[in-house]
Order: sequence, then structure tokens, then C-alpha cells
Amino acid sequence: MDTDFSRYSCQMVLPGFGEAAQVLLQKAKALVVGAGGLGCPAAQYLAAAGVGTVGIADYDVISISNLHRQILFTPGDAGLGKAIVAAKHLQKQNPVIEVIVHDVKVVSDNVIDLISQYDIIIDCTDNFETRYLLNDACVLGGKPIVYGAIYQFEGQVAIWNVKNENGIASSNYRDLFPQVNATQIPGCAEGGVIPTLAGIIGCMQANEVIKYITKTGELLAGKVLIFDAFSMQSRVIKIGNRSRTNITALTDTFNVPTMSVSDVKKGLLNNSLELIDIRNDQERDAIDIGGTHIEADELEDNWDYINNGVVKVLYCSSGKRSGEAVKMIKQKFPHTQVYSLEGGLGAWFESDK
Repeated sequence: MDTDFSRYSCQMVLPGFGEAAQVLLQKAKALVVGAGGLGCPAAQYLAAAGVGTVGIADYDVISISNLHRQILFTPGDAGLGKAIVAAKHLQKQNPVIEVIVHDVKVVSDNVIDLISQYDIIIDCTDNFETRYLLNDACVLGGKPIVYGAIYQFEGQVAIWNVKNENGIASSNYRDLFPQVNATQIPGCAEGGVIPTLAGIIGCMQANEVIKYITKTGELLAGKVLIFDAFSMQSRVIKIGNRSRTNITALTDTFNVPTMSVSDVKKGLLNNSLELIDIRNDQERDAIDIGGTHIEADELEDNWDYINNGVVKVLYCSSGKRSGEAVKMIKQKFPHTQVYSLEGGLGAWFESDK
């Protein structure tokens, strides 16, 4: 164990902190799931603060469009794995901690084993399937999880599943949002996000982790903080000191069938498939690559067309909403030949360069 705490001197002089708190940080193990806009600042400050073991779980690769908010990466990192690059930067920043790479997709088959290696989980994901999966796994595994989310100018932060003095768990994500129709919620690529918001919320997540580990300050347990970067106002909404959900098992993750841009273009040339644009009217007016326009919330009104025997490829800006839509369709109609355009319009236009 490293006993040279000189780099942490400024935090160790805080009232109620001291060497004892720093030792707690050094012994702690924290897992950051998602090395994107939230994960980069959260992991960077956890490493800088001296958390002894920091795990980074992400299977995505870096793209140029990530760089305005994913501050651990440079243009030269494009195409490389996010978890791998992030870990290298963090290890250079603080050589005495251990940074562990999990270059995997977090799914129902591996999530329990993954989180069991850590004391606290930080949810920095950008899709609802993984967010619910992490939440449920942490409830079943008895792990606290720090939640963060951003969209346009608004961010949210909370810490879920914290045991009180009576051993009763605080509220979790399903107490706030029992379920979400993800097909109607754009991601950062579609709806946009101000980059500084990612840094603010990611730092707030790291702050909750540090408070939890060192047993200092008042945690955002049983409540959620909502921050508006446009007005610079925030408010805290109380949810409840105990969970009212009954989570007994994990929901199996669903592998969404996708089709690459090159295969879609070949299919369009030989008329073997049809495109469906599930974006809204404003998005369609701005960029249009063709196909039938059926907004995500109108898909259920068009089952006959979707199930007419012709292969359908759904697309949106990034592939996330279309992936959720395909998942919904396949759950209702397992034999329907429907795919999500891999990478969305971003990949479509990238292939033309």
C-alpha cells in the first residue's frame, strides 16, 4: 500500500477528512460503466483523488464527434477502444492506483460477476437497457450505484440502493422511472448536449462516490438532483428513503439485429430491402436519405407495412433509437425481418468520405 499521500494534501486538510479518509479511498474499488461524456470526468477525478482501484467498462470505439465532451481522448485516438485509451490516460495521471480495463459489453450474462469485483458502481451509460440492467444487478447484488444522465442543457445525479442504519435500501432507478419508452427519447447525437454539462454531472457523480467511500457529507440518496446548465439553477427532488420496487431477477438483454451501411446500400441497389426513417419531422427536414418516414411513436400504427414480408432497415441519427425500435418490434413479432442501421446517419455519411 502506498503511504506517500503528498499529492492528496489539499483534500486531506479538509475538516473531517484526513488520512483516515484517504486510506478508505485507497482501499476502495469503483467501477465506471461507460467511458463517454460522463465517464471521462468521473473516472478522471476518482483516479486523481486516489481511489485505489478504478475499473472502466466500455466496448465502444472513439469517434471524432465524441471529442467535444469526452475529455480523455484526442483526434489521434479515433477508432480505438474507449476503455483501453481511458485506462492508459488515467494510469499516467496516477501511477500508484490500479486501473482495470473491461473492454466488454455489459449484458445480463456478465453484469453480476462484473459488479461483484467492486464496492460501488458509477452508471455513466447512454442507453436505457444497460441503465436498467445495472440498476437491477446492483439491487440484487447489494451494491450502491451512482446515477448520472444528461440531455441538451439538463442533467440528473443520484445515488441508488444505499443501506440506511436499519439495513433498508434507499430508492433506485425504477422508483424514479419504472419504465421508459426509449424509442421516443433522442440521444446526444440527435438532441444535442452542451459539453460542459457532461463535465459538471460527471464530476458530481465522482463527488458522490468520494462522499460514500469516505463517509463524509450528505449523499443524494432517496432523492435526485436536477441541474439546468442554461439557467444555472438546480433543484433536489425527494423520492423516498426506501425502495418500493421488488426486483427479483435480471431481464435478459436483447441483441438488436443491425445491418452495416455497405450492406444497406447494396440492398437498396437490388431492391431487397426498404428504409424506414423513425426520426421526427424536424430531423427529417434537415437531413433526408430517403425511405418511408414513420416516427418512432407511430410504428405501432403501421404493423401491416412493417410485417409485409420485405426486409426493413430502421434508421435514426446514431442508431440508438432505431435499435430500441427494432427491439420493440422483434419482441412483438420475432420472425419479422427488421434491422437497425448500424451507426445511424453518422455512419452513413462517414462511409461517403
